[in-house]
Amino acid sequence: MLNEKIKLFKALSDPNRLRILKMLQLKPLCVCEVTSLLNLATSTVSKHLHILKEAGFITEKKDGKWVYYYINNNPADKRVNRILMELDFWISDNQQIISDINKIEELDKQLACTP
Repeated sequence: MLNEKIKLFKALSDPNRLRILKMLQLKPLCVCEVTSLLNLATSTVSKHLHILKEAGFITEKKDGKWVYYYINNNPADKRVNRILMELDFWISDNQQIISDINKIEELDKQLACTP
């Protein structure tokens, strides 16, 4: 059981994963949108998303050729909900998070997801 708790904290230990969680609290996003917002390699973003999914923070849903990532509103571990509810308390005043919120409002999916 301790390993499950460690998995939660490990998922939260990277600033980019915190940024992803905050973005997904605003709206579902596909990998290319997250990649565009974070300005990271697709493989790096995919790894971050995998870690968050394994910890129970996010889920995914396929829609045609796109896979969208969502905040998990019904996690098996109820501590995940509690952490997500408290996330703003811990990070909402961070300048990078504020910048991300502004970017996500201006995000153009067509530009972000073109090869």
